[in-house]
Amino acid sequence: MSAVPRPEKAERPSGRFRRMLDRLSSSQQDLESEELQEDSQASGCTRISDCTDRQIVKVTGTLRTVTLRPRAGVPALEAELFDGTAPLDVVWLGRRSIVGIEPGRKLIASGRIAMSHGRRVLFNPKYELRPLGKE
Repeated sequence: MSAVPRPEKAERPSGRFRRMLDRLSSSQQDLESEELQEDSQASGCTRISDCTDRQIVKVTGTLRTVTLRPRAGVPALEAELFDGTAPLDVVWLGRRSIVGIEPGRKLIASGRIAMSHGRRVLFNPKYELRPLGKE
């Protein structure tokens, strides 16, 4: 057999029709992730997947889960923030609840990233709840 070069795959058209077909063939989770990534970029925040240990960041996303989990005998409100690229654990030490912190809520959080058991964690961040009308 002789090595016959294969024609390179043609680049996909990037027009309106192509984007519509891509959206129709994507799963709901993919669409939500894409929307969260666009929102993060538009608000000028750092993507969670780009955050490194000990870095001061400003991130945005949607809270997936909110749980009360004691740490060393102290109450701690933990939430998982997702921006479409990676999850981030947000922990408020000494708090049992915070008004407005609930699953599905969008927020902007800032502080210093820590790594704990291979996951990114943000302890006691400054935060800003996003308006409900934008969801």
